[in-house]
Amino acid sequence: MALVVVGGHSRSVGKTSLVTGLISALPEFEWTAAKLTQFGHGICSAHGEPCDCAPSDLDHAFAITEELDGSGNSDTSRFLLAGARKALWVRTQQGRLAEAMPELRRRLAGARNVIVESNSVMQFVRPDIYLSVLDPSTGDFKNSARLFLDRADALIVHANKGNPNWQEVSLKPASGRPMFRITPPPYCTSEIVGFVRERLAGNRVAVSL
Repeated sequence: MALVVVGGHSRSVGKTSLVTGLISALPEFEWTAAKLTQFGHGICSAHGEPCDCAPSDLDHAFAITEELDGSGNSDTSRFLLAGARKALWVRTQQGRLAEAMPELRRRLAGARNVIVESNSVMQFVRPDIYLSVLDPSTGDFKNSARLFLDRADALIVHANKGNPNWQEVSLKPASGRPMFRITPPPYCTSEIVGFVRERLAGNRVAVSL
């Protein structure tokens, strides 16, 4: 099983668009796709809305649902529309992803190949490829993206002009890694697809999540 992880430094930088682009461009991999979302204090993992259960109710620490709607009206629905065989949405309370991992591994058992949209999952897996999407015009830079920047196999960078808006963030941990410039749309270029295909073709060792 090949495992690809796509992360990014903030919301709305193109992580989902890159995942769907790879799914569509590499149909032979028969992808199972997963999106991980961590909610803050007072938000229930079961339905993603304010709830009195947090933080005391352990039953609401995480929720995993399979997407069945292929219309493209949600991120996981877009995975199916792009051609994924299966799509999962994993929701956890902030900092409690570890509690969801055993169930996620069970849900992914038997998948031919897996692509996951998340930074935080890097705490628990060693993927074949980790891609980090960066948009210099967006100032927010998640701690999870900063923490795993040195493990990125390639950077996908919006080709904006001018200096990055994020403050006190260095890309030196990822120096020497391939950098693919994108001008959205599209988010997934033929060069990125070729890089992923070549990396996965060269992997001869089975990887488990």
